[in-house]
Formats: sequence, structure tokens, C-alpha cells
Amino acid sequence: MIYPAIYVAALVVANLLVAWLGPWFSPINAFVLIGLDLSLRDKLHEQWENDRLWLKMGGLIAVASGLSYLLNPVAGPIALASFVAFALAMTADTIVYHYLRDKPWVIRSNGSNVAGAAVDSITFPTIAFGGLLPEIFAMQFCAKIFGGGIWSYWLKK
Repeated sequence: MIYPAIYVAALVVANLLVAWLGPWFSPINAFVLIGLDLSLRDKLHEQWENDRLWLKMGGLIAVASGLSYLLNPVAGPIALASFVAFALAMTADTIVYHYLRDKPWVIRSNGSNVAGAAVDSITFPTIAFGGLLPEIFAMQFCAKIFGGGIWSYWLKK
């Protein structure tokens, strides 16, 4: 039960940090915290299998966004952007993860992280900062892929 708690905590901290520090901090968050969440999502895929996966993951995302808002109402736009972006990224991640189900876990995790990172990196800054910021997208995307890769190897253990 530790993975869901870490997932929510990492997402809340990421939301609050970007609300406090602004868009320039997004790539750092993406590498450390969102990369972790992308890989944890895949670990939860394994634990939960198909047992209400969409409902459970959606619940974690909603709880994290709600906590972000409750802890700092000024973070409301970030919490909303996070909710929408992570819900859409969860969909892309889950589709790719299950498509790669016959591959080793590190390939499934990193392959699905690419899909989730792409969707999240486009959606989040567009909603949170009021428009598509190509440089933020590129930095976030790369940071999520590299951070997620590191986390997926660590979580494999």
C-alpha cells in the first residue's frame, strides 16, 4: 500500500512546487517527481492488474489534485491542469503498457512512460500556463523520460 501513498505525495509536492516556483521549475519536477509517478503508475498496473485499474488510478489523481488545492488554494489552476493532464496521460500510458504486456517490465514501463510523458507534457503547461510552451514541453518531455527510466530500473527491484 506504500506505492499509492508515494504516488499521491509526489504529485502533490510537484503541484505545489510548480505553483510556488513557476514554469521554470517544471523540468526539475518532471525529472524527479513526475518521472517517479509515471513509473509508479506502472508498478501499480502490476499490483492491481485489471482490478478496477481505471477507477483506482483516477482516484489517486483526483485525491492528489484535491490535496494540492486544499493545501494551497492559489495552486488551483496547477491542480486542475495536473488532474486533466494526468488523467489523459494515464489513458495513453495504460494503453501502451498493456500493448507491451509480453515484454519485460522495464520495456513496458519505459515504453508507456514515453506515451504518458508526451500527453502530460503537452497538456499540463497548456492548461497551467495558458498556452503551449514549446521549450517547456521539450524540457519536460525529456526530463520525464530520463527520470522515469531511472525510477523504472530502481522500482524493478
